[in-house]
Amino acid sequence: MKRASIAISAMILLSGLLAGCGGNDAKTEGSSAAQATLKDGKYDPPITITIAKQQDENAGKYMEGESLNDNVLTRWGKENLGIDIQTTLLGGDASQYNTKLRLALTGSEKLPDVVPVYDTALASDLIQSGQVKEIGEDINKYMPERLKEIYKQFPTTFNPVVNDGKVYGMAIAPNLTEGEVMLIRQDWLDKLSLKAPTTIEEFEQVIAAFTEQDPDGNGKPDTYGFTFSGKDSYNTGWVSDPVMIFSAYTGKHLPGSWLEENGTLSYGSVAEGNKEALAKLRDWYTKGYLNKELATQGAWDALADFTEGKAGIIVGRPWLYGSVKDVEKNVDGAVIKVYPTINGVSGDKTYQSGQLNDGVFMFNKDFSNMEAFFLYYDKLYDAAFGTGDFKYGYAQGYDYDIVNEEVTFDPTQFNKPLTEVQGVGKMAFTKNTPSVDGAGKSYYDLANGASPDNGVLMRSNALDQTMKEGYVISYENSDALLPSAFNGPPTKTMQNSWAQLTTMEKEVFTKIIYSDEPLEAYDDFVKQWHDKGGEQITKEVNEWYANANKVDFMSQMGLK
Repeated sequence: MKRASIAISAMILLSGLLAGCGGNDAKTEGSSAAQATLKDGKYDPPITITIAKQQDENAGKYMEGESLNDNVLTRWGKENLGIDIQTTLLGGDASQYNTKLRLALTGSEKLPDVVPVYDTALASDLIQSGQVKEIGEDINKYMPERLKEIYKQFPTTFNPVVNDGKVYGMAIAPNLTEGEVMLIRQDWLDKLSLKAPTTIEEFEQVIAAFTEQDPDGNGKPDTYGFTFSGKDSYNTGWVSDPVMIFSAYTGKHLPGSWLEENGTLSYGSVAEGNKEALAKLRDWYTKGYLNKELATQGAWDALADFTEGKAGIIVGRPWLYGSVKDVEKNVDGAVIKVYPTINGVSGDKTYQSGQLNDGVFMFNKDFSNMEAFFLYYDKLYDAAFGTGDFKYGYAQGYDYDIVNEEVTFDPTQFNKPLTEVQGVGKMAFTKNTPSVDGAGKSYYDLANGASPDNGVLMRSNALDQTMKEGYVISYENSDALLPSAFNGPPTKTMQNSWAQLTTMEKEVFTKIIYSDEPLEAYDDFVKQWHDKGGEQITKEVNEWYANANKVDFMSQMGLK
């Protein structure tokens, strides 16, 4: 997942997910042939582990003199654990990263020791290639108890890496992510004597007023109500998300996601209610209530209009406030407040796509030092638990500091002031730093009187009040988060037909919203979806679901 203001997000989200170590044949400082031994929690001589990294737009920001393979985090690992982390396969975005991993399958690139994988099809291909190792026994033998307690809670995260009852990987930082909230221009609401919407009817009234009643007071028709991304899907799952409108009519059946009901899985994009949602979005688009370029705007593009003071409502996870709050500085009188998403037409709340992990770790078949991997991985979880070396953050003077014997997370107050905290967790090879905070429990605890007397609560308490309020809303509505019930490898028919079906879905939805196709085109889409592979895919997905837990791999790994 790409995220804005990850420097701030890294401070919030509490941990530093990383991995690693070399095998018995790993390079060491003194001699590549030397045998490293673990003594008092440190390898001597130091061992080197190679890793892969998908580096997003907020990673790779280093202090002067630091770099990808020589920074405060890599030095910490070497000095404290005798583990030297070296990135040898680097991708700048999802497409480039996946391409490099596929080249490794052909021998054009060398597969590193530890490989984060974010695509279930690629994970399946890696397993079939024979180039990644089975790790069930390693998990049972080497995974520390506190990590086992985490993984026990999320057995379904192993689904993409289980084949014939064997486990070929593990989730990256399993944890139920925070939910989405509405960010609304409160000053616009106040000026127009409106309240935050709680229903689809009230939502329409607000976005109509934001479009037609000159909420910014400049006398120009240059504002609109609701900005979101339609470029990649109509369910982003994180920011600039329109899924709330679909869920208002479809309930738990979300576009692009699979829902389990009474033991059966169904695909949300062909469920009842989508046609009504598209009709509503079509009407709003025609009236100018939505961003005119929604079909070509990615998530970050869509939030730009909100940040620039053109749009009045955007939906995203609570940390989104850190990415759009500049409007409060740049626009005189601008105020943002956070609210729960609206209720659906049935009166129930609207639902969102929940996320349980950000990809999976897989390991080179020749990687033999899993004990070292788990040592490193567990130590980097200290920030999530507020213990050990990372009690307050990853590095003093980077993401926290101690000034006059007081811990501060305000970079402008550091002993050597910074313009923003350094996202040390982003120096790891995972895209996002992990959390054990659920959908925002620490913020909920603070709001209910908990004293910020440990590192976890201190970090949470240091955020902007608006962001903290968003996390409280997230935690209170965590039951609205619905992880997709299908997260296994692509089925046989999916491999041949899924790309065509998803392209057709995206095009039809967009053309209906743009009035380039009649509303009845949705009915044609549903029929074609079933006829062109969807019906067979649904059958195969349900067969996969029925077989997913026939082998008790959790017990085999000591995770029952």
